[in-house]
Parts: sequence; structure tokens; C-alpha cells
Amino acid sequence: MSTPFSFELLAEDACGARRGRFHTSRGVIETPQFMPVGTSATVKAMTTGELKAMDAQIILGNVYHLYLRPGHERIAKFGGLHKFMNWDRPILTDSGGFQVFSLGELRKITEEGVTFRSHIDGSKHLLSPEKVIEIQEALGSDIMMQFDECPPYPAKRDYVAKSMEMSVRWAERCQKARRDDRRTTQALFGIVQGGMHQDLRQQSAQALAEMDLEGYALGGLSVGEPKELMKEVLSYAPALLPRHKPRYLMGVGKPEDLVMAVSEGIDMFDCVMPTRNARNGQLFTHTGPVNIKQARYRDDENRLDSECSCETCQNYSRAYLHHLFRQREILGLRLMTLHNLHFYLNLMSRMRTALELGQFQQFKEDFYHSYSNPSRANKNSGSPG
Repeated sequence: MSTPFSFELLAEDACGARRGRFHTSRGVIETPQFMPVGTSATVKAMTTGELKAMDAQIILGNVYHLYLRPGHERIAKFGGLHKFMNWDRPILTDSGGFQVFSLGELRKITEEGVTFRSHIDGSKHLLSPEKVIEIQEALGSDIMMQFDECPPYPAKRDYVAKSMEMSVRWAERCQKARRDDRRTTQALFGIVQGGMHQDLRQQSAQALAEMDLEGYALGGLSVGEPKELMKEVLSYAPALLPRHKPRYLMGVGKPEDLVMAVSEGIDMFDCVMPTRNARNGQLFTHTGPVNIKQARYRDDENRLDSECSCETCQNYSRAYLHHLFRQREILGLRLMTLHNLHFYLNLMSRMRTALELGQFQQFKEDFYHSYSNPSRANKNSGSPG
């Protein structure tokens, strides 16, 4: 059966960084790409119009949360997740494996699936590979993720191996559960597990590649492991994935992590960091993070980031953002969220341009020099307006 899903490599540098384009039935996703996280059918504090204005090409929803509230069947009655939230561009739905992992003692994992108690009302539920596909088909997402187990860090090798093998079997069950009439509109991505063990990662990637899915993700990172260990995994794991399919790194991360991961061949990212950090007063700029709640900013008339074209930076001072945060004004949370998302999406755009021009390694060097040089943070920042 033919599908509209295809991935084309437009440019690739000698170190493995890629500029690509993933075609879906709801539009093209230019890569490298960052997906704002809309866990519960909303990217916190943002309208869909604002997301489009900053060129968000795809957003992420979550099976676990949407299943519990408002319920996938209710969303289906509204015509699916796109109509429910007024978003006509692609959506990727995470299968809920990480959220279930986070429940700890509130869940029990077996070959059948995961039995857990809702964090909302304590009710008992079972998520299986088949159920997760049913939910995602009802939501109508453009990219469905397989159901997997995300092992903790640290964990014994034997546990990680058995977990990885079960996740592969769950991927096979997810593929079998797909409805034929949805295969032309909903892609399925597999998730490579294996913890910090290269041979287990290789075994997982090989088994999933044989399934010829529409895309592949690296899971099980950013779960508490040291940064150097994450870098070690990313130094080899992307190359284990099929070259002609999109590669997605789940749940990562800081701006410097994204640049590093793109240099290793990753195409797609998601992370709650830009929205969550904004609500806590931490903002990202080209010279590094700014903690706007610090008293040093209460009389700072400069714009947040002189190199940013977002509405926040063009119209409001650091002093004003500091005031709004201290007052816990809704406008402050919105302006800071808007800026952080704009920063992430613009970073992706700049990397795409650098790759097209064959200048990614120079971009990477310049980015790290600027981003790790806080002494420049108050220089040439300019005034808004």
C-alpha cells in the first residue's frame, strides 16, 4: 500500500549532520525540527495562531494524558485532535511509555502491557500496544509512536536487555494492530531502547529496521544519566538507524544538546524545557540562559535578546519581564513562553540554513562560543521598541 510518507535528504555534512524533509499528508516537516510539546492538546500559554506565526511545523501530544482526560473517544467525536485544538499542521503523539515509567509504584509492567492507576482519580487502567494504537488512531495524529518501556537509569544490564526485547515485541504488536485504512494518513515510528549499552542499542535498532517503519526514535535518554554518557550514546546511536528515514531524539533537551545531537545526525526533537523553564523565569538567549527573576534585572531597560525578532524581544524590556514574573502576571508567562519557543524554532531554522550552505561546523563553533560566554549577555543588547 502506497503512503504519502517519505523522507528526503537535502544536505549532509562530513560529520553526519543532516538537512532533510519529511512529507506527511498534512504538510512537510523541514528537518532538523523542534516539536513544541502540547501534552494535553495545548502548548501551554500559546494559541495555535501564535505557534504558526513562529513557524512551528509540528507539535506533540501525549497518549497517556489525552486518554485519561478528556478521553480519546470524546476527541474522536470532535473529528480528531486537529479539529479539537484547531491545528491543521502535523501532530506527533507520544505513546505514553515515559509517563507510565514516571508513575513508579503506581504501575505494573507485564508482557501484556502496563497496568496503572490514574494520577487524576486513582482509577485502574491497562495500556497495551494494541490499546495505544487504538487511542492514537482515534486521535488522528500524523505520527504515532510505538508503545515501549523506558528503563530507568541506573538499571542492571539484564533488566535493560529484557526491557529492550519486550519493547521490540511491542513494536511488532503495534504494527500488526494498525488499521489498513489509516496507514496512508498515520505514520508509525519505532523507538530504539537499550539503555547505555551499545550492543543492546544495536540489537534494538536492527530489529526495528527490519519492520520498515516510517521513522525511528531514540528513547531512554535524558532519564537521569550524566551528560557525558548521553553524548557517548549519541556518538554512535543515530548511525544505527536507517539513513533514509527520519531520526527522532525523544525528550532532549537544552539548546546546546540540540546542536550537539544535530551534529550527530538527529532530525527531530521535543522537550518541555522551553515552556516549563519560561514559567519558572528561565529564558534562553544567544549568550546563554537568563534567570529573569534575579534582582539584577529589575532596572534593566535592555531587550531580552538583541538577536531575537520575537514580539517579546522587540517590544518589552528585561525590567518589565522581571516585574511581570514577580507579580505572577499571566502576560509575563505568555511573553516568556513565546520567546523561548521562538528561540528554539529559530535555532532549528539557523541550523537548517547552515547545513544548506555547507557551513554547519562553523555554525556549531560560533554557537558554542556565544552561548557559553555570559560576559556578553549585557553587551549590545539594545532597547526594545
